[in-house]
Amino acid sequence: MAELAYRNLTPDLAGRCADLERRAFPTADPDELLSEADITAYAETFPEGFFVCTDGELVVGQGAGILLDFDFDQPQHTILDITGENQCGNHDPDGHWYYGTDIAVDPAYRRRGIGRQLYELRKDLVRRLDKKGIIAGGHPDGYEPHRGEMSVPEYIDRVAAGEIHDNTLSFQMRQGFEIADILEGYLADPATDDYAALIVWRNETPPRSTEY
Repeated sequence: MAELAYRNLTPDLAGRCADLERRAFPTADPDELLSEADITAYAETFPEGFFVCTDGELVVGQGAGILLDFDFDQPQHTILDITGENQCGNHDPDGHWYYGTDIAVDPAYRRRGIGRQLYELRKDLVRRLDKKGIIAGGHPDGYEPHRGEMSVPEYIDRVAAGEIHDNTLSFQMRQGFEIADILEGYLADPATDDYAALIVWRNETPPRSTEY
């Protein structure tokens, strides 16, 4: 077995990254997942913000994002509206936040530290660029068994309180993220009634001095 390797996105990886999307999110609307065309656009727009994990020639993990500004007083948004064309069209090099548009790990490769490493690469980028932190829509993928007991917002609140373990949201909280809000209609996915959690990681590294 080849050793896992991490790299920034290049155009030749677009098709394999799109295949990973489908394997990682089988219940989501395919039209709202990253396509090969979207990922090719990322390679032209902000490849530094798109990290890829490979096992030999196979793409087994990826974490994508763009830079933008975010209004916490009006947090509601959908993934397609906030990211723009090809889910990267709203990238703004001067934006204060890294918005995590996608993180995916092949189901056969989970629990091998890939997700944690992808988050560390994102954090390192944010520190290097002196950005305020990372924002994303967290996917409450453990909700389905609780459907008859509670709504998705109640489920997310209980995960945030530590009362319920969710493979994705609880993992993100262990990476230093807080659940800041609940996003309605974020991504078409019947397994989560289209909800997501607004998660935030704040960069506590002091800004680099501009004095010489």
